[in-house]
Amino acid sequence: MNYIKIIRNTVLTLAAAFVIFFSPVHENEASAASYSIEELDKITSKYMGVRYSYGGTTSNGFDCSGYVRQVFKELGITSLDRTSSDMYAQGTTVKKSDLQPGDLVFFNTSGNRVSHVGIYIGSGKFAHASTSKGVIKTSINDKYYWANKYVGAKRIANFQTNSQIAALEDDSDVDNTPETDTE
Repeated sequence: MNYIKIIRNTVLTLAAAFVIFFSPVHENEASAASYSIEELDKITSKYMGVRYSYGGTTSNGFDCSGYVRQVFKELGITSLDRTSSDMYAQGTTVKKSDLQPGDLVFFNTSGNRVSHVGIYIGSGKFAHASTSKGVIKTSINDKYYWANKYVGAKRIANFQTNSQIAALEDDSDVDNTPETDTE
């Protein structure tokens, strides 16, 4: 009887390992890949001035999460959830002092835990769809409103300058010639 249990458990373990090992990797989701800060800036800027529209997900009108999802979608990241509160459950937590361009910043604007999201773009600013002004860039430390509403930040992807990305991809100093056996 014990022999059958051992065989069954071994087969189940091997089957689970097989499934995990051969599971497809979703290339459209954030990973260790680096995304361009310049491309992020270009995409966030192209929507400046687009009006706010509750539930909006297009350039005809965005709400905050619709705007964030559109920017990330154009960068090739399609794994973001639809609402700001659901987005807050994704990614890696980042301290405010460690914010980098591309990090998502979250705010409590309605009394609920998280009700607004934007994209940190550097220099203490974030891009977002404001209910009163549409898509704009705002200081994250605005003492009259945003500083007091800040909840936290999440890193969904790594962003670097184009030159940093090029340096990572440059393997000109790597010797890829095959080894020869000199024995």
